[in-house]
Amino acid sequence: MSASVGDLGSDEPPIGDLVKIGAAAAALGVSVDTLRRWERAGRITFERRGSQRYISSQALADRLRERGATSRSSARNRLHGTILAVRKDLVMAQIDMACGPYRIVSLMSREAADELDLKPGDQATAVVKSTTVIVESR
Repeated sequence: MSASVGDLGSDEPPIGDLVKIGAAAAALGVSVDTLRRWERAGRITFERRGSQRYISSQALADRLRERGATSRSSARNRLHGTILAVRKDLVMAQIDMACGPYRIVSLMSREAADELDLKPGDQATAVVKSTTVIVESR
């Protein structure tokens, strides 16, 4: 019996069943640094091959299903990003985010901002649900 590419006398899964940490981060909407922190905290497990971290495609699919199952919102526009600034007064708060090439500004109650405990540098997701279309001049 001949050995296939992924079966070279090793118990390791074939490379085709593994996803690099960067691709996993993009799929999960988090940074590679976040995944490294999760690994140190025991929240996620990676396999190392040389200096590269991999996650099994099944484990990534399970993680994506878990994250999707907790969302009970009809909003489909989710922009993952980094908190740039948090400004609060007695009643309201303004949260500035960088989501890829976009700057997102969210206004919310001070109470909601306090509950979220957002700080500059934190990772967060801006969820956009709107029935209004705004027209911009050029």
